[in-house]
Amino acid sequence: MKYLDQLQRTIELKKTPKRIVSLVPSQTELLVDLGLESFIVGVTKFCVHPSDLRQKTNVVGGTKKVNYDKIIALHPDIILCNKEENTKDMISELKSIAPVHISDIYNIEDALELINMYGKLFSVEEKSAIITQNIVSAKNDFSKYTENRPKLKVAYFIWKDPWMVAAQETFIDEMISLNGFENYFENLKRYPEIDIEALDDSLDAVLLSSEPFPFNESHVASLAQKLKNTKIIVVDGEYFSWYGSRLQNAFDYFKKLHQDL
Repeated sequence: MKYLDQLQRTIELKKTPKRIVSLVPSQTELLVDLGLESFIVGVTKFCVHPSDLRQKTNVVGGTKKVNYDKIIALHPDIILCNKEENTKDMISELKSIAPVHISDIYNIEDALELINMYGKLFSVEEKSAIITQNIVSAKNDFSKYTENRPKLKVAYFIWKDPWMVAAQETFIDEMISLNGFENYFENLKRYPEIDIEALDDSLDAVLLSSEPFPFNESHVASLAQKLKNTKIIVVDGEYFSWYGSRLQNAFDYFKKLHQDL
């Protein structure tokens, strides 16, 4: 059987994979919601949903560095990676262990494509179809909710020291757009470092992500001293950057966010 991943690479499999190593947290959660938890033999230390999964399976490392010997010992049928979250060198090494499926996500369409790819890859098309339908329905409902709301100019921070934001060509930017917001850093790409002193009064809100840097209320208070006319709030980074089945609940979260802003 031949399958394409999101880099248009061909993956050849003799049977439906039953031993899965997942090296991307949001994709691990998606596997569980597709009913495939019993087939997951290896995950990363960052695969925190469901919360008890790491106690029931094997932790093989992080998203940037793994223990190859541990993965070899698991005899995986397939290894699931992501172009952004996993390194080229790591993926190259993993290819010698088992077939590697690579995702590449920039927008909702990419996310839906991946979910459907997993449906076919793991023979759970009915479940993947339900998840994608739920996401599309929630997204369409949210679009109606936001169409008459003010278009706020926001900056989304992912890191401190140095200060880094999400700009164009990121899934986070897609979620900012779906919220009806304007990205303050729309003229930059990816995750640039920025000068916090250069922010001006045209900025309506600062969104401090809960991940990968764990922003908290102390950072809100600190920034509030510099940006006295800007709303500053800590947001759940998983709803802005996890592109799997978590999207089913993301738009309800965004409605609450709009109320806070």
